[in-house]
Amino acid sequence: MKDHNMFKLIHTIQRINNEHIIKFTKSFSYPIGISPILVLSQLKADGPQKQVDLADSLGYTKGAMTNIANKLVTLNLAKKVYDEEDRRTIRLDITPLGETALQEAQAIGQKIFIQHFEVLSEKELEFYMEIQEKLMKEIEKSDT
Repeated sequence: MKDHNMFKLIHTIQRINNEHIIKFTKSFSYPIGISPILVLSQLKADGPQKQVDLADSLGYTKGAMTNIANKLVTLNLAKKVYDEEDRRTIRLDITPLGETALQEAQAIGQKIFIQHFEVLSEKELEFYMEIQEKLMKEIEKSDT
């Protein structure tokens, strides 16, 4: 691929991602971004976890995870759960309000993507999926 085309592709992808983030942020009623939402999603899926484990699984630094956890706890979207046998062990858990926020985030995200892709024909969507699957296979291959 020529440098000009690669630059144009990268720029277009960044513009689309930025527009999605702006639309999402304007629609979402909680003052958090995607990183805390990913933490809430992980807590919902896997239950209470230590912050260090969350940081490792999501690829965040320990410092970033501390900031995210503090914000989620301050907003009552997550709570700290202390181990009864070892009070030094603290896990983060999603609260009912956190579950509500996560559901809202997922609904907004789905709406944005539906609006984004509705301009494509069925054939274009199939081709797009083939491209995305090919790219994901390459990413997964390079991770091993």
